[in-house]
Amino acid sequence: MPETTDRPRSLPLLEDLTTDSGGCGCGGCGCGAADGGAATTPGTTNSIVEENPMTTHSYAVSGMTCGHCAGAVTSELKSLDGVTDVHVELVAGGTSTVTVISSAPLDEAQVAAALDEAGDYQLA
Repeated sequence: MPETTDRPRSLPLLEDLTTDSGGCGCGGCGCGAADGGAATTPGTTNSIVEENPMTTHSYAVSGMTCGHCAGAVTSELKSLDGVTDVHVELVAGGTSTVTVISSAPLDEAQVAAALDEAGDYQLA
């Protein structure tokens, strides 16, 4: 019979992007620094009121490599009129999925401009 324990297990990382990439290039998190610590921001959820139907749209976004990048994109997109929630599924160094919930459909040019304002992020 296997032995059980209450202590958490440490799992190895598949890839350490902080040492291979030299940092993410967003300029705010310092993930290329010796301490290597990029802060992540937890996603938020808002209640959807049935009286006001919401629009949900997902965008493929390139250029994000860390939690700080995801936070910058989230903050900038949340500043757009009508946006109530943003969720980022980060694929560091690849194409991430950004889901935006808003009270009305967003113009793709608005989204692209917000991504550019947040940093070097583009619609893929």
